[in-house]
Amino acid sequence: MKSIIITGGAGFIGSHVVRLFVNKYPEYRIINVDKLTYAGNLANLKDIEDKPNYRFVKADICDFDTIYALMQEEHVDGVIHLAAESHVDRSIKDPFTFARTNVMGTLSMLQAAKLYWETLPEKYEGKRFYHISTDEVYGALRLDHPEELFTETTKYQPHSPYSASKASSDHFVRAFHDTYGMPTIVTNCSNNYGPYQFPEKLIPLFINNIRHRKPLPVYGKGENVRDWLFVEDHARAIDLIFHKGKVAETYNIGGFNEWKNIDIIKVVINTVDRLLGRKEGEDMDLITFVTDRAGHDLRYAIDSRKLKTELGWEPSLQFEEGIERTVRWYLDNQEWMDNITSGEYEKYYESMYSNR
Repeated sequence: MKSIIITGGAGFIGSHVVRLFVNKYPEYRIINVDKLTYAGNLANLKDIEDKPNYRFVKADICDFDTIYALMQEEHVDGVIHLAAESHVDRSIKDPFTFARTNVMGTLSMLQAAKLYWETLPEKYEGKRFYHISTDEVYGALRLDHPEELFTETTKYQPHSPYSASKASSDHFVRAFHDTYGMPTIVTNCSNNYGPYQFPEKLIPLFINNIRHRKPLPVYGKGENVRDWLFVEDHARAIDLIFHKGKVAETYNIGGFNEWKNIDIIKVVINTVDRLLGRKEGEDMDLITFVTDRAGHDLRYAIDSRKLKTELGWEPSLQFEEGIERTVRWYLDNQEWMDNITSGEYEKYYESMYSNR
């Protein structure tokens, strides 16, 4: 039985990866390590929490002693490292937290895996450390050159404390391969959307605000361009790369699906209005333009042809289908959203684990 730690498994992307691995690989033991910060929510995994091959461990990835002991206790064969602070606005206000979690937390995970695997007779054979990163480490592309895309060899030029912290963590992962021979892989993915995303991010925030007819704050003129990928397609890519990807390689994961923020907002408004039985476009007047974010990158766009050519992966959903599924999920799971926005789930889990 392979034993795999998935960090950040109670978060948005992490919960989809945990669910996929627990259900698809009953012969694996999946250990979900999550600190349960504001963005971590065990309600995301209610459907698999009693599975015999699943274990949740509340832990901080920066707590090296706890992580190293867990490596030994569970005889860990692989790490899929998703745990990270990820909201750019929060990084601008509090860069220290991002450096601690994203840089020192990654270093803690790397060192714990390295020291444990080096005690084994087979050492690194059959082991893998897979680090999930972001396209934001590459900086920004120009709007007037739509042919330009981020590739695996694009120079790193992070512009925010968030992307700088992720760039640093990427460098540490690669350094552990180059210095110690650790079998590592790095992937850089575009914007994800779908069920269970914390509602500080654009799509779930706007779905909820439209539902309650609250203002929709749009940075600048809404002209910033992002490449969007349905979260379940990202989880499939992670599964494939973890099992079939080449050690020491980088793979970009993208949707070939670029949208201006203002255009995606209009699609969300039309979809929510239609599904709520309102006149389509009725809530366009909720759009409220606000002062642009400091250092706001204009355009991100991923070239994921390497992943398609080498491993055969490509997105399964067109954006219109993905956004329809996403909006329906949030409208059908209003209790989940209300618990998130009220903060009640944070209080619950704080009391639940306060004496452990």
